[in-house]
Amino acid sequence: MQLGEKLRQARLEAGLSQRQLCGDVITRNMLSQIENGSARPSMDTLSYLAGQLGKTVSYFLEEQAVTSPNLEVMARSRAAYAQGDYEALKASLSGYQGPDEAFDQEYGLLQTLSLLTQAEQAIRDRRTAFARELLEQCKGQKSCYLLPELEQRRLLLWAQVSSEPVVLPPDDLPLLIRAEQAWKARDIQRCIALLEVCEDQTLPHWQLLRAEAAYAMQDYRCAARFFHGAEQEYPDICYSRLEQCYRAMENYKMAYEYACRQR
Repeated sequence: MQLGEKLRQARLEAGLSQRQLCGDVITRNMLSQIENGSARPSMDTLSYLAGQLGKTVSYFLEEQAVTSPNLEVMARSRAAYAQGDYEALKASLSGYQGPDEAFDQEYGLLQTLSLLTQAEQAIRDRRTAFARELLEQCKGQKSCYLLPELEQRRLLLWAQVSSEPVVLPPDDLPLLIRAEQAWKARDIQRCIALLEVCEDQTLPHWQLLRAEAAYAMQDYRCAARFFHGAEQEYPDICYSRLEQCYRAMENYKMAYEYACRQR
């Protein structure tokens, strides 16, 4: 029997309507989707429903449980990571048995975090060769949870231990945030200065901020050029600004065109 069917059966046995079981926690529509199998509840929702029905969560998951030899390994690994105990994490992950469809993705993430932390310590200890070995292992990890920030962290560490030039990804986000704050504070010169040191000046967000800075300085020709670079991503803002820029430049044909685009 599927989870949704078990929920429906337990609800009927308890003599509860969908509205009574939902209370103020979930909607009737969500419960209906869960019962007919078109949606799965979160663990918090399932815990609430089980409590209302006088059942344990395991009662509903019993036939859905995934058998895995890594249940204890991953439980210990999560606890070690939560405590920041990377030595314990390393030891726990060494007992992982793969492939395991249930945990491979999470294992890949935790193993990456473990290897990066070990590599950082190896660099501090001047164990360069060991750090390179760890970073090579890290490069081979696979997981859907590996964000670009982790690869950037790996490359920054690799640059410290490699004798070859390393192409590092641009780290422009903090600069863009500071530039936007400067623009909001009407500190236009600071905004421009921050934007000028960004590596990737093709980003629509960069183009928009640079355009707004030029517009604030009444440099309408420069502003129009940058607004054009951002108009595909930010049409609502750019069309209005471009109309005003072209009016200021007395290019009424283009001003009319962008006025029409706003309709």
